[in-house]
This record gives sequence, C-alpha cells and structure tokens, in this order.
Amino acid sequence: MSGLVALLIVLSAFSGYSQTSGNPTDKLQAVRDLIKRVLPRHADQFEIGVIPKVNDKDVFEIENGRGKIVLRGSNGVSVASALHFYLKKYTHSDISWNGSNLKLPVKLPAIKGKVRETTPYRYRYYLNYCTFNYSMSWWDWERWEKEIDWMALNGINMPLAITGQNSVWSRVYKGMGFTDKDLESFFSGPAYFNWFWMGNLDGWGGPLPQSFMEKHEELQKKILSRERELGMTPILPAFTGHVPPAFKDKFPDANLKKTDWAGFPEVYILDPDDPMFTEIGRKFLEEEIKTFGTDHLYSSDTFNENAPPTNDPVFLNAVSKKVYQSMAAADPKAVWIMQGWLFHFHSKFWQQEQIKALLNAVPDDKMIILDLWSENHPVWNRTEAYYGKPWIWCMLHNFGGNISLYGRMDEVAKGPAGALNSPESGKLMGIGLTPEAIEQNPVMYALMMENVWRDKPVDVDSWLKDYSRRRYGKQDPDAERAWQILKETVYTGGIRSGGPESIITGRPTFNKSTGGTDTRKNYKPANLIPAWELLIKASPRLKDSEGFKYDLVDLTRQVLANYADTVQQMFASAYQKKDYAVFDNQSKMFLGIIEDMDLLLGARKDFLLGVWLNSAKSYGTNEQEKRLYERNARNLITLWGDRNSGLHEYSNRQWNGMLSHFYLPRWTQFFGYLNQCKGQGKEPDFKLFEERIKDWEWQWVNSTDEFKDRAEGDPVEIALTLYRKYHDKIIALY
Repeated sequence: MSGLVALLIVLSAFSGYSQTSGNPTDKLQAVRDLIKRVLPRHADQFEIGVIPKVNDKDVFEIENGRGKIVLRGSNGVSVASALHFYLKKYTHSDISWNGSNLKLPVKLPAIKGKVRETTPYRYRYYLNYCTFNYSMSWWDWERWEKEIDWMALNGINMPLAITGQNSVWSRVYKGMGFTDKDLESFFSGPAYFNWFWMGNLDGWGGPLPQSFMEKHEELQKKILSRERELGMTPILPAFTGHVPPAFKDKFPDANLKKTDWAGFPEVYILDPDDPMFTEIGRKFLEEEIKTFGTDHLYSSDTFNENAPPTNDPVFLNAVSKKVYQSMAAADPKAVWIMQGWLFHFHSKFWQQEQIKALLNAVPDDKMIILDLWSENHPVWNRTEAYYGKPWIWCMLHNFGGNISLYGRMDEVAKGPAGALNSPESGKLMGIGLTPEAIEQNPVMYALMMENVWRDKPVDVDSWLKDYSRRRYGKQDPDAERAWQILKETVYTGGIRSGGPESIITGRPTFNKSTGGTDTRKNYKPANLIPAWELLIKASPRLKDSEGFKYDLVDLTRQVLANYADTVQQMFASAYQKKDYAVFDNQSKMFLGIIEDMDLLLGARKDFLLGVWLNSAKSYGTNEQEKRLYERNARNLITLWGDRNSGLHEYSNRQWNGMLSHFYLPRWTQFFGYLNQCKGQGKEPDFKLFEERIKDWEWQWVNSTDEFKDRAEGDPVEIALTLYRKYHDKIIALY
C-alpha cells in the first residue's frame, strides 16, 4: 500500500466526528496516549493502524507484525477495543473500577493468525443523567480521563456529556436580561444539577458559585476534546422548557406551567406552544455549539417523572414537534436522543395513542430512543419497537449509588442478542449502560460490555470462569465455584429497582423495610454463605489480587448486611414480646455488626466516605464554597432534600464513615429511646422518635467532622477475622 493511499484511509476513517475534532493525526495520537496510560511499560510493543468500517459498523483487527502486536480499528474506540480484547483473551488481564489486574510478562504473548471482530451495533451508549451526580459530582480531569479510557476500551462511542452546562445557561439568560440575582434561586447546588437540568427542581443546594461554573466549563471542554479525539460522538443537552422563577415577572405574557417533583417546590416550564420556546431553545444550542462544538446529538427529556397536563394526542404531538424544532432551528442536522424512561415510569398515562403522538412528531432519522431499563422493564416489546424509531437496548442496574451485590446476569447475557435477532425489534441500533451510579458490581458492567462485539448470547457459566481468571490473575477452582454461587444468588436478583438495601441504612424501625430502604431479596441469605466460604478458602492463593481484595470485602459486607437484617427482626420481635434480655443481646449484636462492617470497608478506598467528602471540598476555592460543597455531598447521600424529604435514604451508602458516624449513632439513639420507654413502662412513639431523629440528621448534613480518604488495614486479614467471628453464628441462625 502506498503512503498516499494509507493517508487517505486514515483521513476517511477518522474524519467527520465533530466540527471541533481537530485534524485526523490527533486521533491516532490519542490512541497512542491511551495505550501509554494503560500500559506504560509495554506501549512500545504495539503498533496501530486504521481500517474502514463495515456497513457503517465499527471493526477491529489484531495480529503479529515485525515483532509487535498490531492493533487496527475503524476509529480510536475500535483500536482501544482491540487492545482490551487482546489483554482479556491473550494475557488474562482485567481493567475495572474496583481493582484491576495488569500483571503482564515483560514480553507480551504473540497471537496466531489474525483476529477480526465487527460490532453489530452502530451505537454503544453510556451514562444516565443521574450518574453525573450520584457518582461524578466531584470528579476532576484526572478521574474523567480514566473513565474515558474505560469507555474506549469497552467500545463506548456515544456518551452523554452534560458537564458544564450552567455557564452556557447563564450566558443565555443574561443575554435575555436576567441578572445574577434572578439566577441565584434558579441554579441548583453542584450535587443536584442533573435534576435541575431535567426540570425537576430549582435552587436546591445553591447558590451555585461562579467559580464552579467556570471549572465545569473548562472540564467539559477537556472531556469533549478527548472523547472526540477517540472517535466518540458525545450527546449534549437541549432545552426542555425549564425557565427561572423570575421568568414570570420578566415575561408576564409567557405561557408558563407549574410542575412539582418529589415534594420540591414548583418550577416553571415554558409551554412549547409559546413562541419563546423555540427562540430560547435555539439560543441555548447556538451558545452551546459556540462553546463546545457539536456532533449533532442532543438529549432532551420532556415530562421527566412528571405527567403531562393532558393526554390529548394532538397536544403531545405538538410538544414533541416544538422540542425538535427548537433543536433544528440551531442545528439542521440535530438528532434527538430521548430516554424512554417516561413510558415506564408513567406507564398508565403513556398508552399506545399517547406514545405514538409523541414519537411520530419527529422524523424517524432525527430521533433515537434509549430503552433505559431493558434488563428489567423493556418498553420496546410493548410499543412495536417504538413504532419505527431507532432505539438502543440499555442496562440500568443501579439506583442512587446504593451498595449491594445485585444484577440479572442471564438477562444481560441474553437480552441484547435476543433483541438483535428478533424480527420484532425494529430499528435496534445499539446497546448501552444507563446506571444511576457506577463503581460497584464491576462484573455486571464487564458482562454487559461483552455484548459489544458479538451478535450471539454470552454463555455466562464459561464467561465467569474466564472472568475469575482475568480478575484474580490465575485460575482457581474455589473462586470459580464461588462465582457460580454468586450467579445463582445475588446475580439472579429479580425485577426490582436496584439491589436490596440493608436495614442498617434505613431510618430506625421495627419494620423489615422503611423509606428508601427495601431489604427484600430474591435469594435466601443462607445460600450466599458457600460463596463466602469458597473465597475465604481461596484467599491464601489470591490475596495479592486487587480485584480479589475488593470482591472478598464486598461479599463479606453483603453477608454481614444480610445477617444484620435478620438480627433486626429478632430484636424487634423480642422487644414487642417484652423479652428484654434477648432484646438487649440482639441490639448490641446489631450495633457490633455495624462497627465491624465499618472496620472492614475502611480497608478499601472504594468504600470510604472521606473520598466523597474530601473530593467535594477540594472543589472549593474558599472556605464558604468548601462548606457549601460538603453540605451538598452529605445531603445527597442521606436526606437528599430537607429534613422532611421523602427521598431520604434513596442514595444510601454502605461506606466506612457512614456506618460509624451516621447509621450507628442513629440506631444507638433508637435503642436508647426504646430502653427509656421500657424503663418508664410506656409504649414507644415511633413518630415522635422520627421527628427527633430528623433534627439530628439535619445537623449531620450541616456538620464538618473529618473522615479519612486513605484505606487502612489489610482487607483480606480483616475479612478472615470477621469470618472466624461470624461464620458459625450465621450458619446456626440460618
């Protein structure tokens, strides 16, 4: 092949991603840089090249060449995917949020022949609006860079990119005559901006400092630049109608509607029929494109967890048409990416006629629907595949960032290929990940992304054997058996909103579940114990593996959390029967479990409250900002809103620091109150206790005590100690 032909292939394969993409050689350099970050000691053993797509689908190749491993792909993501494929299949390595295994030989192994893989999916989507707050609120560029590398390695080419929008909105509204004072009650705090953007709330957690807006705007520029350099097509937000409270005063003739969400004060939504809707939508996109460039993909979700004012199909059709027109007015190439969540969340409202009206207002090639929760509640199979619109099969999996072993492995292994090969799947264009939070249950995300380069179901049993070997750095029969048990228990988790929480994280009660804490499980806790026994047995052989350390800690945590749920029911029963000796014993045991879990989780950085809080404070440029950000961070994972919030514990976290300083003191106060009632010979008033504990919770949200952000202790040794302490007790109980 001549140098000129090779150059033309490079230009063709790496062009056309964005009007801010830069020149094609930057894309090759971006892949080289990624390889250096992932494998700094082995990067010089790879060569990279470019090959054309196949029917607009990405492709990669791997083969030996001149003593090196040659990676070729149709773009940067494909080359990175080739690297990841090689590492998994030929070096048995694993790259994960929660402990990676990259213990490679000095000389990388050669491969026989040529490997060539073509994805059946044009799009591989990533992220949920909620992820940007439940996990990413305090991320800096260093953390984002690692995530973008993870995206590329896993074949993601269509990430949601909503960071940095507040500064754009600020310029748009100031250009319309709004003042800083007008916008002060509009912009939410930094832990709540995704619900602000979705039109759910105004101002909560604010006022938002200008410095934060500026930091996030610069961060977004770096994020988009890197994603585009690697060949991704990021999705930017568009106007949904949410306007500042001062809008009603500045434009008294505007057609405004009020809507409320989850008990928060009403917000104002501009009716799409109002001429200003298209005008503001156009102004926003023009300013956004000027600031960040565009790949012509825009996210807009009308009626997010809010029912429309009428089910009239004519109205719904008009709304959808206006939303799209507001995009097209600024960008004629605009494609609307819409979450299908509303069709599940308000399924009684969204019947066939209403869904058709909303979707049919937009040309088929100008809209893509995210089937947001395909593994549990697919909508595509009850809407004739969204009545002809392109759509994407997505795994949602996690809600609120709650810590729990959970997933539906069989659905995730079979669902995408099943839909792909179904004659009823219509214009299925891709697959995606839409978790509300990440950095937990890494096996579920590895399994889901195994679908990217295949059109047939994944054999979970054989895949888990390979996963165990990759994750732990060696083949181990006990670990393999443990994963089979995990598959048949926690990872056959049932149709529910994320994993089961522990009553430890709930506001104290005698009930099994309360508020945002649902402890129902799809498996018997006793059936999980053999997996624990097997990982403990394997620990002398696997204790040096970071992935093993994380998994052993997480499994031990789950076993103890399940045990605590059982003990809670025992002390509740004992108190109600006035068997106070048993109550005293069981309540002390319950508190001891919490203390031991806190000690265990303190040995892994993945489970430290201090990481979350200190990252929040590090964003502040002065003490006032640091206090605001810390309050945001504390509030989101406890009360969520004010002291009377109905969302309390929605984002509960089984973390070191949270257990010892929030959940433990709360339960200690509960037992103190019960003992006081016992001593006075009166029945406890649980509503009175709840009102008192709300005050204490709000004080905690506004407190400033420090927490460690470095792990302490040997996680394997601590897990072994707790195994010896609890195993026989748990076996006897179950």
